[in-house]
Amino acid sequence: MESGTEGTVALLIRNKLELALKPRRLDIADDSHLHAGHAGASVDGESHFRLVVVAAAFEGLSRVDRQRLVYEILADELAGPVHALSLSAITPQQDSTES
Repeated sequence: MESGTEGTVALLIRNKLELALKPRRLDIADDSHLHAGHAGASVDGESHFRLVVVAAAFEGLSRVDRQRLVYEILADELAGPVHALSLSAITPQQDSTES
């Protein structure tokens, strides 16, 4: 999702992660429409997100510690409007999109 089309929650997620992690790449997809009518799905959307975060800040951290770091940064959103978060947190060396 491009930043020009992101909703309020997605922009908040982007701003917090960019400030805290200075990611080389940050992809945010709002998958809420795939969960319409499910438990935890907001009628307003922006409740289910898929993130790819590529950051040097993850170097030396286990996969669990990387996820824990992102969850700590997004604690307020996870306690509120965000019901589900699918997360890929990798280092720049692990990013297959770079040549």
